[in-house]
Amino acid sequence: MSEIVLSGLSFSWPDDTPVFDHLSATFPGGRTGLVAPNGSGKTTLLKLVAGVLEPATGSVTADGVLGYLPQDLPLSGEPSVAEILGVAPILAAIAAVESGDAAEAHFTTIGTDWDVEDRTRAQLDRLGLDVALDRTLGTLSGGQIVSLGLAAQLLKRPDVLLLDEPTNNLDREARHKLYAVLDDWSGCLVVVSHDRALLDRMDRIAELDRGEIRFHGGNFTAYEAAVQAARDVAEKNIRNAEQEVKREKRELQQARERAARRASTASRNLGNAGLPKIFAGTMKRNAQESAGKADGTHTARVDAAKAKLDQAERARRGEQKISLELPQTVVPAGRTLFLGEGLRARGLFPGGVDLAIRGPERIALTGPNGAGKSTLLRLVHGDLEPDSGAVSRAEGRIAFLSQRLDLLDDDRTVAENLAAAAPALPPSQRMNLLARFLFRGARAHLPVGVLSGGERLRATLACVLFAEPAPQLLLLDEPTNNLDLVSTGQLENALTAYRGAFVVVSHDERFLERLGIDRRLRLENGDVHG
Repeated sequence: MSEIVLSGLSFSWPDDTPVFDHLSATFPGGRTGLVAPNGSGKTTLLKLVAGVLEPATGSVTADGVLGYLPQDLPLSGEPSVAEILGVAPILAAIAAVESGDAAEAHFTTIGTDWDVEDRTRAQLDRLGLDVALDRTLGTLSGGQIVSLGLAAQLLKRPDVLLLDEPTNNLDREARHKLYAVLDDWSGCLVVVSHDRALLDRMDRIAELDRGEIRFHGGNFTAYEAAVQAARDVAEKNIRNAEQEVKREKRELQQARERAARRASTASRNLGNAGLPKIFAGTMKRNAQESAGKADGTHTARVDAAKAKLDQAERARRGEQKISLELPQTVVPAGRTLFLGEGLRARGLFPGGVDLAIRGPERIALTGPNGAGKSTLLRLVHGDLEPDSGAVSRAEGRIAFLSQRLDLLDDDRTVAENLAAAAPALPPSQRMNLLARFLFRGARAHLPVGVLSGGERLRATLACVLFAEPAPQLLLLDEPTNNLDLVSTGQLENALTAYRGAFVVVSHDERFLERLGIDRRLRLENGDVHG
């Protein structure tokens, strides 16, 4: 079976912060889930394996044909489905031959791929993607584009397949189609994901931690149990080591007090005994040397106990998590924040969609991929004007987190983007805010264009949520894409405490269930239900 071999791999961020330092590991055949907190280097590692990035030192070997699905797929533009799938030239050549053009170049292009259209449609059907081959990228939903990107890789018939967050934006049906495809996978598969259901289908879990990779046999549930057991052992070792340090310090202090008492007693006794000074001096020196040796022994024991504590603390797994509190805002219960009547846009909603958002409502907007959920959010925000229909918005800012994460300037740093969004916020407060989103020190001064998907989402959240003035209505389009499980929990807590209104699009039912949703709307067949 194919495998991936990393040998002495080194790579650094543009600010010279090392990501990997002589990393070596082997990913065997079968299904491997690669896990780590956001910003640990998972996406960077896949890019190194795929050849998108070059290591500073070391090498990567991947057997056979390699397929790579990045998490930052293009979500707009004019390429056709056939062009994205890489079959447009072959289809054009077949059409030319069938029309009577027997040019040799056409046969060279076709090769043995006379059945390419049938294979392509079969692959799209396998992923539940019912789209015409001449349809353009800009007319597809985020979920459809992810499925399309996966289909393009599968058509290569790869021996090694790298998938970076492949369930982002996928509805329930599309996710299960993906699961079925990967259940049948027989090559070397490496998946970066925060989708528990997908990770539970893996043969093993590779944990990227502080620049090293550790492999755990079994699926994600088994890995979590092993991690919790290791965490429990580490915490117990820390408690034991702390007690040992206290005990050794106490014994050192007691030994010093005993030595001081003996020295004082001996000094008095020697004076009273009337011994010659030379004998008295010798006995005093012997007593001091004995006390010094005892002190050195106890000091060494304290140092050994401290070293053991330090080792135990290093073994403890640190979990970085964002500290997220949304801006204070209050929306009166009767206030209408948005009212849309008979909205039509981009060929969607042929019957016209009506939508009202009033007071501090918490609305979940659901529906299958391609139904128009993102389009409806853009209409509410004003980023997109309706082809027909009437819109009214209350005064006050509407904050929109697009699933495309295209709101920031890639060439500016994270700190510069936040300064542009919140110019009145003092620089020290901006840096404190970025630190709460895990952009500390030099990380806050990285260009947005080099961030991982999870880091880019955190940066966008900071700039969107804390732009001025404070928003009264939040529009969140798949906000948990690329977020690790700890950060997702922090976002849940922040939204639960938020006193404004929000509309959230998500296929993560577990996430929605924890938000205290007031109203559920389902967008399907061009109409809103609920």
